[in-house]
Amino acid sequence: MASIFGHALAAASLGSLHPPKEQRLKFYLLGIFCAAFPDADVLAFSFGIPYESLWGHRGITHSISFSLIFGILITKIFYRKEALWSRQGIFLILYFSMCTLSHAILDAMTTGGLGVAFLAPFENSRYFLPWREIQVSPIGASKFFSEWGLRVIKSELIWIGIPSLLIFLLGFIRRKLMKISSSGPQ
Repeated sequence: MASIFGHALAAASLGSLHPPKEQRLKFYLLGIFCAAFPDADVLAFSFGIPYESLWGHRGITHSISFSLIFGILITKIFYRKEALWSRQGIFLILYFSMCTLSHAILDAMTTGGLGVAFLAPFENSRYFLPWREIQVSPIGASKFFSEWGLRVIKSELIWIGIPSLLIFLLGFIRRKLMKISSSGPQ
């Protein structure tokens, strides 16, 4: 898996493309929560559920269907005043779903593990992306603060940090252009 830092950075960069005018902190924090949540499946290890199980690590919580359902739930719970099928509701669902799915995509780009069950619950095969440059992160904080964790951070600075920086830049330029176009000719 990528580290929680890499997942958080990916979610924040996605949000920078079109942050809502109100409640930005809530928006970003929920996006980061969505990007980190799929790794709650590591709790399955303590219940004796094998890694390769549908309910194991990188199983159902890393799937496309889970990402969409989770995006809907987060929107429904935290943005109750928004109609789910309004323009803003759909935007929020897509953002939170993409943040959740970004976790699986980053994990599928790591150098370790058994792959990601993108198609669960319909099919439990595990997949990696053809481009696997992100160093797999250790499970557990004590292992993370080691030489291994440092290699992960270096890898993520390149393979997540640089693309995220470019996405932040695109969001900044987009907002500036929208501000210029909305002010019109003087």
